[in-house]
Amino acid sequence: MDQLMAYLDQANAILTENFGELGPLLIIGVLGMFLILLTLPILLRKEKDPLDRIREAAREVETTDKDGKKKAGLRRGNGRKDKLSKYSNFLEPQNEEEYSAVRLKLLQAGYQSKDAVRTYHFLQFALGILFLVIGVIYAIYSSATGEPTTQNLVLSILIPGAVGYMLPKYWVTKRQQSRQEEITNGFPDSLDMMLVCVEAGQSLDQAIIRVSKEIKAGYPSLAHEFEIVSHEIKAGKDKVAVLRDMAERAGVPDVASFVTVLIQSASFGTSIAEALRVYAGEMRDKRVMRAEEKANTLPTKMTLATMMLTVPPLLIILIGPSVYGIVQTLSNSQMSF
Repeated sequence: MDQLMAYLDQANAILTENFGELGPLLIIGVLGMFLILLTLPILLRKEKDPLDRIREAAREVETTDKDGKKKAGLRRGNGRKDKLSKYSNFLEPQNEEEYSAVRLKLLQAGYQSKDAVRTYHFLQFALGILFLVIGVIYAIYSSATGEPTTQNLVLSILIPGAVGYMLPKYWVTKRQQSRQEEITNGFPDSLDMMLVCVEAGQSLDQAIIRVSKEIKAGYPSLAHEFEIVSHEIKAGKDKVAVLRDMAERAGVPDVASFVTVLIQSASFGTSIAEALRVYAGEMRDKRVMRAEEKANTLPTKMTLATMMLTVPPLLIILIGPSVYGIVQTLSNSQMSF
C-alpha cells in the first residue's frame, strides 16, 4: 500500500510539474471523456422492441398483384439502410411537437430528406463533442505553458462545446431566412408569369410547370416548390392538400395568402385568372412598399456613419488652427519667462 501511494504521489508531482496545479484534474477529465465516448456505443446498442419489429414488418409487407407476382411495399427511406437508424431513439426527439417543429424548420430551410431530423441532431451531438475535445486540448496546452485560472480553464472547455452544439442550429436558421427571402422576392414575378400562362389558355397545373421551368435560374428555391406541387398533383394528391403543404414548406405569408386565394376561388367557382390578376397586382404593390420601406430606413442607418466620418475631419479643420495658435502662444510665453 505504501509503495502504491508513493507511485501516486510521484505521478501527481510529475503532472503538477508539467501541467500546473490543475494537471491531475485535467488528466482525469480527459480520461473520463474518453470513457464516455467508449461507452456510448454500448449504451446506444439497445435490444429492438418487438413492437418496432411488428411496425417494420407492416411497413415492409409484400403485396401480391393480379398476376401472382410479389411487389414490395413502400418502405421508409426508399428501402435504403440508414447508418443512423439504429440510434434513432437517441438522435430524434421523442416528443411529437418538438419533432414536428424541427422537421418544419428543416423543410423551410430546404432539407426535405426523411432523415433530415436525425442527421441534424447527429451533427449537433458530433460537433459538440468535437469542439469540446478541442477545448480540452487547448486547456491542457494553456495550463502547460502558463498558469490560467480555474474559471478560464472551464470557459475554454465549455464555450467551444456550446459553439459546436449551436453551429448546426445557426446554419439552419440562416438557410431558412435566406430561402424565405428568396421566395418572397421571386413570388411577384412568378405570379405575373402564371397570370400570363392562365390567360393564354393553359390550366393552372400547366402554368405551375411552366413557371417552375422559367424561374429556375433566378429563384431556384421557389422553382423547386412549384416542381414539388406539379409532381404531387400528377401523382393524384388532392390539390388543396398540395397547396397547403407548399405554404407550410415555404413559411412565407405571401405564399399562404396565395394558397388561400386559390382554395377560395376553387371552392366558390370564380375565375382563377381574375383572382390571379388581383393578387398579382397586390404583390407588386407590396414589393414596391418593401423597397420604399428599406429606402426610408437608409438615412437613419447612415446617420451614425456620416457623423463618424464627417464630424471629426470638420472639427480638425475648424478648431485645428486655433488650437495650434494657442499652443504656440503658450510655448512662446514660457520661453520669455
